Amino acid sequence: MFNDSTSPYWSSKVSPKLNSKGKTSCVLPPPGWCSQRRYHYFLVLDFEATCDKPQIHPQEIIEFPILKLNGRTMEIESTFHMYVQPVVHPQLTPFCTELTGIIQGMVDGQPSLQQVLERVDEWMAKEGLLDPSVKSIFVTCGDWDLKVMLPGQCQYLGLPVADYFKQWINLKKAYSFAMGSWPKNGLLDMNKGLNLQHIGRPHSGIDDCKNIANIMKTLAHRGFIFKQTSKPF
Repeated sequence: MFNDSTSPYWSSKVSPKLNSKGKTSCVLPPPGWCSQRRYHYFLVLDFEATCDKPQIHPQEIIEFPILKLNGRTMEIESTFHMYVQPVVHPQLTPFCTELTGIIQGMVDGQPSLQQVLERVDEWMAKEGLLDPSVKSIFVTCGDWDLKVMLPGQCQYLGLPVADYFKQWINLKKAYSFAMGSWPKNGLLDMNKGLNLQHIGRPHSGIDDCKNIANIMKTLAHRGFIFKQTSKPF
């Protein structure tokens, strides 16, 4: 746990020290230290999509939230949040509503995915995230959002995928590097492992983003340095 000095995730600010029993322990940085060397901003993203049992195909994104997290303070600076109108299966299933908390009226009349992606790009520009000198990266809880869901739906609809969606940090992998155990139950296990209170409703996209941001902030305050986990497209 935060004691692999050979890991690229390991912060040089954290140093080993012998405790009173002669065993090596970690001297963590003081509370509030959380500077990230690689990125100016982290873009926390967590989609919710149409679903059922058995699963429907194709799945379509119905909630598209992003939190802009400052890499120095690890505080949320800006939020993008929109619901998306599904077009292949426009009627949400009872299973989907029960799981996500998203009801039919929340998606009816909302922009299409193409329109939402255009607004994401506008938001990215407004926030200065398209400036080549500004280093940012998306963060997701798993690889599904940006490896499977978004490219799959874009391919189905014949839409391009912006380059900034093609690299990301999988928080589950980062957490496992930091804590030495894989979070089988995702955010619930990570919150439990870090003694954090779960924020909001599980499977609410915007609430899941807030939990991801809180977990990242906690790991960063312990000296963890985040880096890309996805392989280049």
